[in-house]
Amino acid sequence: MTAIEVVIVSFGYLHGEPPPAHLTIDLRDHFRDPHISPDLRYMTADDEPVRTAVLGTPGIPDLVEAAVVAVYAYASGPSAGLVTVASGCAGGRHRAPVFARELAKRLLRQDGSLVSLAHRDLDKPVVQR
Repeated sequence: MTAIEVVIVSFGYLHGEPPPAHLTIDLRDHFRDPHISPDLRYMTADDEPVRTAVLGTPGIPDLVEAAVVAVYAYASGPSAGLVTVASGCAGGRHRAPVFARELAKRLLRQDGSLVSLAHRDLDKPVVQR
């Protein structure tokens, strides 16, 4: 595989509209939310228990792999160039940033692609719901 340039942004739908992207991954409805656990609620993707919970969720590893394939599909298209991926969850503190980091890690391991990673809502307060 040839190196590509990718921008990955994690975000929370409860903090506003998704950022513009070629591929938007919505993690809200199909994957359990660490927010529901009082032990994890005030943690973020920076904390190992959150990363373990998210990456241990059935379907997440497969979705990361599918996103890698999708990124390369976009990059190989006739208008090849920068590919932008947005991963979103409810608050942007748990599932989306863990997913985004794992996707970035996988892309970097593939071939040394240039990967930029940003977390729009990671440091925002917990949304009480």
